[in-house]
Amino acid sequence: MKKRVNTFMAASALRSFFLGLVLYLPLLTQAQGLGDLVAQSDTFLPVDEAYQLEVEIVSEQEIRLYWQIEDAYYLYQHRFKAKLESEQGLLNTTFEFSPALDKNDEFFGDVSVYYSYADIRLLADQRFLRAKLSITSQGCADAGLCYPPNTEHFIVNGQTGAVTRVDSSTPLTTTAANLAASPAMGAAENPSDKAGPSLWLALVFAFMGGIILNAMPCVFPILSLKVLSFATGDPSTHHRHTWWYLIGVVVSFVAVASVLMTLQGMGSAIGWGFQLQSPGFVIALAYLFTAMGLSLSGMVQFGGNLMNLGGNLASQGGNRGSFFTGVLAVVVASPCTAPFMGSALGFALTQPAPIALSVFAALGVGMASPMVLLSYSALARRVLPRPGAWMETLKELLAFPLYATAVWLLWVAGKQAGVDTMATALGGLVMLALGLWLYRGSHLRRFIAVVCIGLALFLATLRGPTPEAGTEVRREGTVVWSETALQGLLDEGVPVFVDVTADWCITCLANEQAVLFTDSMTAAFEERGVVYMVADWTQYDPVIGTFVNSHGRSGIPLYVMYPPNADPFILPQLLTSGIVRDALDRVSSTGTAP
Repeated sequence: MKKRVNTFMAASALRSFFLGLVLYLPLLTQAQGLGDLVAQSDTFLPVDEAYQLEVEIVSEQEIRLYWQIEDAYYLYQHRFKAKLESEQGLLNTTFEFSPALDKNDEFFGDVSVYYSYADIRLLADQRFLRAKLSITSQGCADAGLCYPPNTEHFIVNGQTGAVTRVDSSTPLTTTAANLAASPAMGAAENPSDKAGPSLWLALVFAFMGGIILNAMPCVFPILSLKVLSFATGDPSTHHRHTWWYLIGVVVSFVAVASVLMTLQGMGSAIGWGFQLQSPGFVIALAYLFTAMGLSLSGMVQFGGNLMNLGGNLASQGGNRGSFFTGVLAVVVASPCTAPFMGSALGFALTQPAPIALSVFAALGVGMASPMVLLSYSALARRVLPRPGAWMETLKELLAFPLYATAVWLLWVAGKQAGVDTMATALGGLVMLALGLWLYRGSHLRRFIAVVCIGLALFLATLRGPTPEAGTEVRREGTVVWSETALQGLLDEGVPVFVDVTADWCITCLANEQAVLFTDSMTAAFEERGVVYMVADWTQYDPVIGTFVNSHGRSGIPLYVMYPPNADPFILPQLLTSGIVRDALDRVSSTGTAP
């Protein structure tokens, strides 16, 4: 009987974990359907035939972009992106759009589109001579096919007017003679060779970021419980279990990366932690953390202890339990972003799938490696106290960080979907706890327990009125980010600091409470006349997602400082008062526009 109870509890917890992932199945099904449509139909034109781009240099600060669009095809106005990089660095650019048609699109809703042709001007904030231009566009066919975003690359010269189409891996330093001799430079070479130094650097950064993730508040309680298991059992068992843990971590990171890349390929402007923008996934995590806390408190049992969660699913000892511990560690790591991760993942998501997945795998190896090394350390085994009552006491104590995490997750759900949604989710947690408690008893108690758990899952799906945009109380001294407001301030010569944050981002909250929202830092912003703009990405917002991607990042926090009349620069993801003050001093030293 006990075995059946444990199996049921493990299955219930896993069901809660995968509840949020189910929310994304319709999107993935749509992506698969689009892929099948492309594969099965030969009536749709290749993207470079449907949309033919010509680039013309108008002046040293203006480029004309002209797309000839085939009949029954169109381009989205809001999906155009540009990157203009000179030898001095990245230039700020803005689009001047020609009139477009309004359309209710099945993929993006009410949008502006171009049929037949698109004639657009790209304006740079300063003169350029030789530069590399990358233009991204996305379009669809009236017959129902939506192409993924398409990026084309050119070497342009603002002085001579020369324009040469190049491969994405062509460096800006390539000479004109080499370009003339090989217009499709790099086509016959191994792409990984071209990306060699950048790829290796991204792998190192991802590995280091994975190691640092272990110290994040999201992950540390889970790993503390895993370390407890080293106090008992033989070393060979610990070695085997930690290798299964590593496999679980790596597989989970690769799976998340695959979903992320699939959704981005469909045109969604999402990044790391995208699943936490879904209230359903956030509530599912709160349920899972509560169930784990109840297990540690001794109220319910999952196969003896938390680290055997999943161990009863097969007769392989604790191997599967260790694997699912790795899965769980990745799930709870989602709200955290470690140093080095931002640039590494931003690089990964601009590369072909094999390179991108290798970077995410390196992140997983980095996260799991301390646990693997610890299992092989004789010193670590000697330092751990002998097994005893202290293990049970510590296990019960570690339940409280999990309860606190569940409270925080429900707060995030309330910010996303309203207080009514948070209240029904809290009611569901009460029913979940009652059901798990009742299950240890007679057949009647078990029946009532199943009803309670079913009711808990039902309450998790209910949604109240969503808070209206702009009704939240903003911190004094900050303004809401928008592309228009940002550009307007920059045109006036006002320095701007953009903080891309979210309520589910633990690193963001830590930076704000410890550094950014202190009274002394608020005074420092006021003294230097720097406008503090907040881009809240708690809920999915494709405009903010595009802004994040445009800075070479795939996740948050993202901090961008815009000096007047100078190129913007990005601050680290973990801030100190010294870092921010140095950035403010650097802005002040540039002066302001007359």
